[in-house]
Amino acid sequence: MTIKRRMKNRKRSYGDRRDGRRVKAPGLQTVMAYLMPKRTDCEVYLNDQLDATELVSYLEQKNAEHPDYKTTIFHCAVTGMARMVKERPLLNRFIQGYRLYERDEISISFVVKRKFADNAEESLMVLTPSDSDNIESISKKIVGNVKETRKSEHATGGIDNLLDKFAALPRLVLIPVIRIIRWLDFWGVNPSFLTEGDPNYTTILCSNLGSIRCPSVYHHLNNYGTNSIMVTIGTLHKEEMLMPDGSSQIRDVIDIGATLDERIADGFYFARSLRLIKHIFAHPELLELPIGEESGFDYHS
Repeated sequence: MTIKRRMKNRKRSYGDRRDGRRVKAPGLQTVMAYLMPKRTDCEVYLNDQLDATELVSYLEQKNAEHPDYKTTIFHCAVTGMARMVKERPLLNRFIQGYRLYERDEISISFVVKRKFADNAEESLMVLTPSDSDNIESISKKIVGNVKETRKSEHATGGIDNLLDKFAALPRLVLIPVIRIIRWLDFWGVNPSFLTEGDPNYTTILCSNLGSIRCPSVYHHLNNYGTNSIMVTIGTLHKEEMLMPDGSSQIRDVIDIGATLDERIADGFYFARSLRLIKHIFAHPELLELPIGEESGFDYHS
């Protein structure tokens, strides 16, 4: 079965933003947006472990078949998150200007370190998967974008170049400019050159801390922009786990941290979304399906 996709070039209605369709919110969500207008007032933090034993075996076999190209756990995590948001569309919502909106597309952003050195610059990257994408295509997009970014030690254009220009402004000019930008952000009329490529305007902002041998940590949300979910992925390690049959086993596990805006959905919805990610890690063959195709996961089991 294929998940129905909203037309990207939809006709905008009154109250819509360029980056989102206005959604009629229930009374509780409407009132919460006024009582707690700042995203940082509504943070819910989750710290959990994902059993990655089956995923590690899957990657070992996959990479052995294609030794010239390496698919990583991070590639699988990004693909899994894209599939999760596709099946759980409330995760693709945000609140700005006291109103609830839903995006037309899924976007996942992350930071790329140009070199593994203390003084190396960072670059911001945004991935926008389509319904037909799977682990193969998403992996190649990530690798291609990272290689292109690391060819240069300086900003490669887009949002990086724009930030460099803002940083060059004197303080007395930059302060009012930023205030105007935040006002435009509140009303949803920011020009596209200010938002495209900005991770603050993506569905999920992800930090791959495992790549620098760091555990998952708490990371705050930002009041600027529309990002409602921040995910940190820690280092793969072995740990003793209690299995469903009562036995104990040494398993490959990954610590994850997620910070969410509680105004976009309730705890029950978030908990089921986490269960879906765990199911995908336990059945990594699902990563080979297009993300527009349902996983078949039984949320009632």
